[in-house]
Amino acid sequence: MVELRAIYILWLREMKKLSRAKERIIGSIAMPIMFLIFLGFGFSKASIPGLSHNITYIQFLVPGMIGMNMLFGSMFSGISVLWDKEFGFLKEIMVAPVSRVSIALGRIAGGATTGIVQGTLLFAVSFFFGFSMAPGFSFFRIILGFLLMLIFMVMISLTFISLGLSFASNMRDAQGFELIINFVMFPLFFLSGAVAPISNLPGWVRVLAYANPLTYAVDGIRGALVRASMFPIWFDLGICLIFALLMVAIASFFFDRSESL
Repeated sequence: MVELRAIYILWLREMKKLSRAKERIIGSIAMPIMFLIFLGFGFSKASIPGLSHNITYIQFLVPGMIGMNMLFGSMFSGISVLWDKEFGFLKEIMVAPVSRVSIALGRIAGGATTGIVQGTLLFAVSFFFGFSMAPGFSFFRIILGFLLMLIFMVMISLTFISLGLSFASNMRDAQGFELIINFVMFPLFFLSGAVAPISNLPGWVRVLAYANPLTYAVDGIRGALVRASMFPIWFDLGICLIFALLMVAIASFFFDRSESL
């Protein structure tokens, strides 16, 4: 019971931080919106090789931008651990009579909820840029697609918040963390098929794309919203769940083994 309360308190702390810094939400969706404007409108009349004929490029792009928003926000959430180290807050919670695993899970839960709020807002905004769900969807299918999108968003958040936390648990310098995260994030983003079909990539690059967990999340969101996925949705869900559980376990391990402050 004490462990669950610790997770809840750390989650609540992240929610209060979000409510008091609403500019974080605006800033988090600014870059995806720029991509929607310049890529979505810029390539709206172009013929994209590998793109399904029954969807527009903006329909193809929006799931990728949701994935981008979740990836960037989730990875950078790890920097809060370094700031907490810097200002002594982490030292205070480390001496609490709860396990470090619970502390890590509380941070992951808070970051995941923040990411879902930001991703849902981006999804809502995308309709103003011409996005629409697949034609012929019934009301039930629209609700189901939205719920599936939320599930994939949770998987993305858990996976990449855990990855960011794993890096942060083994570092002390915030600037070094930002450099490493940027080095990791952009290959993950461009290899996910967020802005162009993976089928257009060379064979050896495609192998790297298939090893990228974001690939299956973006593909699953496309399948849920516009019925344009490469793989069955159940397959995408399974792969994303495996990556999420694995990364949460790795983050908990590194956080538990990190140096006492």
